Amino acid sequence: MHFYVRKRRQAPAVIIVALIDILIVLLIFLLVTTTFKQQPSLRLALPESSQAQKTGANEAPPLVVSIDPKGTMRFGADARPVTLERLKEDLVAMLAKNPSLKLAIGGDKDAPWGQVVKVMDVAREAGVKESRAFTREPGKP
Repeated sequence: MHFYVRKRRQAPAVIIVALIDILIVLLIFLLVTTTFKQQPSLRLALPESSQAQKTGANEAPPLVVSIDPKGTMRFGADARPVTLERLKEDLVAMLAKNPSLKLAIGGDKDAPWGQVVKVMDVAREAGVKESRAFTREPGKP
């Protein structure tokens, strides 16, 4: 009888270091090729105005109240839904920190006019000295 000596096979192993390297390269590629563009969370069709002006780059950005076509109000950069009472409380609190606060009203062209007037009234009651409405120049999308 002739016996063969078998060599022991090593168990298959996955090399984790190589997989991590590939994952990091893919992650870096995605970060470099991604564009970071701030998009508004609420899409509004602004009304046209022949007196539309662009704000200066050196001005402090105003607080924004957006009103959609259904009349729902959203406040701030995060566009959180807000009621008139809550809006007044927030404006009073922010005016205590910054007395020269400016308010910008971004109302859709189909938004109820009554909501825009109510927001302007609340701003005056809270003590906001300057409030403007967003518009667009005629002929521009």
